[in-house]
Amino acid sequence: MWEYSEKVKDYFFNPKNAGVLEDASGVGEVGAIACGDALKLMIKVDPETDRITEARFQTFGCGSAIASSSALTEIIIGKTLDEALAITNQDIADFLGGLPPEKMHCSVMGYEALRSAIANYRGEVWENDHEEGALLCKCFGVDEGMVERAIRNNVLTTMEQVAHFTKATGSCGTCVEGIEEVLERTNAAMVEAGELAASQAFVAGATPVVGRKAPRSSPVVAPAPPPAAKMTMLQRIKLIEAELEALRPALQSDGGDCELVDVEDNKVMVRLSGACVNCQLASVTVQGIQSRLAERLGTPVRVIPVPSTH
Repeated sequence: MWEYSEKVKDYFFNPKNAGVLEDASGVGEVGAIACGDALKLMIKVDPETDRITEARFQTFGCGSAIASSSALTEIIIGKTLDEALAITNQDIADFLGGLPPEKMHCSVMGYEALRSAIANYRGEVWENDHEEGALLCKCFGVDEGMVERAIRNNVLTTMEQVAHFTKATGSCGTCVEGIEEVLERTNAAMVEAGELAASQAFVAGATPVVGRKAPRSSPVVAPAPPPAAKMTMLQRIKLIEAELEALRPALQSDGGDCELVDVEDNKVMVRLSGACVNCQLASVTVQGIQSRLAERLGTPVRVIPVPSTH
């Protein structure tokens, strides 16, 4: 469903520096297995030169998460801590030859884990400590600091871009208002600092500016359907069926398939079959379906695979 570079595939199927690093100087952990993506980054630092001499990772997540984590370790080995801190999530994506927009959150996860590991080595308190009021998206463990950094580092100006880079708003949708506030506030600060044109800044409730310049990895968005709130359940089901039907040729070409089972509020139950059932990238397929449906419905949805009845 998405185009992956040969390097992404290589770093997924043949990850470099995977596993536990004994006697690590610093350890950084982000995400949570319950949310679908989690990364533990371990680094060893030479105290004389302040250089990272070894790096290893353990990742629970999709192919892009594994590839991004592996790429990160390759990038930082041999760098000083300050040089490593200058690395951005875009550097990770560029190293891999690019990532699909819907998978940019994997590179952001690596960026956050690196900052955490270095802070741990230096005995500092990392900002991602989820103090009261800081955790915005409970479904994916995304805090306010992570959202702000993703917006600034990647010049994000839409809620869709924030979802692609952080996964926030991608499940229950209860964090939408809070994310909008952060996006609006951060864009306003960027305008004041001369980092963003006022015409590009996000304003909650405003109509997006036609022709707005988006980050280089942002997709061309198809015209949106009527807001989900104005759709009847029958209309929602028909739109979902149409989107799944449009995706089926790609799945069938790889020996898999997907069919709609049921729709309940924001939950869409689907049944994967054929090669999709045991595919290592099945979770990637489900996330891709979820992103596409959320885009077309104009509201967050959760796609849930259900077992076959046979």
